[in-house]
Amino acid sequence: MKTPFSKILAAGAISLGICASPAQADDMRIALVVKALGIGFFEAAAKGAEEAAAEMGGVEIIYTGPTDTTAEGQIEVINSLIAQKVDAIAISANDQDAVVPALKKAMARGITVVSWDSGVAPEGRMMHLNPSSSPLIGNMIIKLAADHLPEGGEVAILSATATSTNQNVWIDEMNKVMDNYPGIDVVTTVYGDDLSDKSYREAQGLMSSYPNLKAIISPTSVGIVAAAQAVSDAGKAGEVNVTGLGLPSEMAAHVESGASKSFAIWNPIDLGYAATMIAYNLVKGEAVAEAGSEIGMGRLGNVTLDDDRAGAMADPFVYDASNVNDFKDIF
Repeated sequence: MKTPFSKILAAGAISLGICASPAQADDMRIALVVKALGIGFFEAAAKGAEEAAAEMGGVEIIYTGPTDTTAEGQIEVINSLIAQKVDAIAISANDQDAVVPALKKAMARGITVVSWDSGVAPEGRMMHLNPSSSPLIGNMIIKLAADHLPEGGEVAILSATATSTNQNVWIDEMNKVMDNYPGIDVVTTVYGDDLSDKSYREAQGLMSSYPNLKAIISPTSVGIVAAAQAVSDAGKAGEVNVTGLGLPSEMAAHVESGASKSFAIWNPIDLGYAATMIAYNLVKGEAVAEAGSEIGMGRLGNVTLDDDRAGAMADPFVYDASNVNDFKDIF
């Protein structure tokens, strides 16, 4: 179930304190810059950010992003936020490198910058919050397919954009553990650009090009839904298993239809909440973004930063017919 966020303003900043000056709690503005507006995952993250803001008090959340998943669109948003002199920018990046100059400009103006979900190159942010451990996610996405292919078989990857930081890292980590899944043959990787219609067409193309395809792995909440719909429309539910990372609200019907046997995701509400809590603590000067630091995430405990000033929130959680209905009305 997608939550409307028409009352959430569109421009803002999240602050994490390497270069930024501490802000006062009664006038702090924290913004989530997402890959694109209108995506359920990010709307759920915004809900978590609002929860954190309400818990802290005196914090305004500014939820913003481009209308499509481009670095150019995010750069325009960042420049607008700089002009508004926000306290902090927390960004899920469409391109880890392209947004760096704009974010460096923001930090030079005293704005704290963090990335979350899909990272920014280290020189363009103060810290990065991974939703989970990249090795765990990489193993999980291939395991979800392999668990239902005891005899092995052909699988394909439907990713977001070719430059999407988190997608590429997860796929790299998946490739590192392929020896643990004998008989599984990853035949190709295609890109749907986190657009439903393009992802749908790419999934159709996969089934056409690989008639023996047994699974489509899509580590993106947009792609997995589009692929599951394509499989259903092709009459191949139960024959081609769609798995990867998705939202229970958007995947429950596809689990019921048999197009997806299981999938995984962290709670995006928690992710938005954690990013906001981290930003608050860094802006307030109650934590520093440096290797080895622990930064509070409210009810989620602490995140510990590694040598790249990055840390993981939680392990991914698997959803299937036994539990998806328990979560579908939550996110």
